[in-house]
Amino acid sequence: MPTRLRTLAAATALSTVATAGLLAPAATAAEPTTGDRVVSAAAAQAGKPYAAGGSGPDSFDCSGLAQYAYRQAGISLPRTASQQRSAARGVAQADARPGDLIFFSNGGRVYHVGIFAGGNRMWAAPESGDVVKLQTIWTSSYTVGRAW
Repeated sequence: MPTRLRTLAAATALSTVATAGLLAPAATAAEPTTGDRVVSAAAAQAGKPYAAGGSGPDSFDCSGLAQYAYRQAGISLPRTASQQRSAARGVAQADARPGDLIFFSNGGRVYHVGIFAGGNRMWAAPESGDVVKLQTIWTSSYTVGRAW
């Protein structure tokens, strides 16, 4: 068989195999998860100042940061930390994934929320005089919520 015909026959066979789904598709980079998108949106706010009632994009309080980061990932989240806790389903601490919400409460009142970044760290707008930053989760007394 002449070279041109062999090449054509090989190409036709390869096309048939590919069409039949017998070849794996070319490897592609994994799409970011919803949690990854939330964490990335929060991280992009690093260094912006804390402001009570701040909901971005120039300044944030804790729940404003969470609401903003989730909105950037296409998820609607209520405004206050307490409302966010009610809107999220509970997740065991051991099952927390990046992008989950970390809630701190005292006497049943939620007073702070952060965005879990993995490795006992979270993105937060901590308090007056501070900025949005990645910080260590300072206590084991918190609950986790997932809103996606």
